[in-house]
Amino acid sequence: MAPTGLDDRRRWVLSVLDEYEVPLTRFAMRLLGDEEAARDVVQHAFLRLCDRSDDGLHDRVAPWLFTVCRNKAVDMLRRRGRMAPLGPEAADCPSRGPDPAVAAERSELYRRLARLVDALPPSQREAVGLWAEGFSYREIAEISDRSEGNVRVLVHRALKQLRSQPLVQELLERPAATNRLRAREAAESV
Repeated sequence: MAPTGLDDRRRWVLSVLDEYEVPLTRFAMRLLGDEEAARDVVQHAFLRLCDRSDDGLHDRVAPWLFTVCRNKAVDMLRRRGRMAPLGPEAADCPSRGPDPAVAAERSELYRRLARLVDALPPSQREAVGLWAEGFSYREIAEISDRSEGNVRVLVHRALKQLRSQPLVQELLERPAATNRLRAREAAESV
């Protein structure tokens, strides 16, 4: 949807903010390991969106936002002089879950899974994080400035390493989880 007038543009930016603020914050948290810095990076991405004309964005707003967010996060990490590992606070990243009771029940599982993902090398952690957000290999390649083949290898190695963990094996033994994962992998291999 291309906004035409000022009101239309404002509504469009607010709808994009509503849709992508939480996923961008999760992504930035994975990269930076610091909620305040992650929020700064996301704010930067949305300010850039407000300053940008919508020419050429059209349906590519998500990859564009994630690219801007990633670039700003990488700049912050370079200033720090290192790749910061994620801390346990990454599991507490904001979410818009439908039921707080269900979210509370699953929080320990998410923390355990987050620790497994945290143990991945930074490039694999980034690639699998974007993959988990629903981006295609091509989009991840554009966002992370890598080749599509390299992204496929990173995601494959990350998933292989995660699958070797007992917690993940236990989850994969559940038929519904297995079917969803296989369907997702089949869709991505197309």
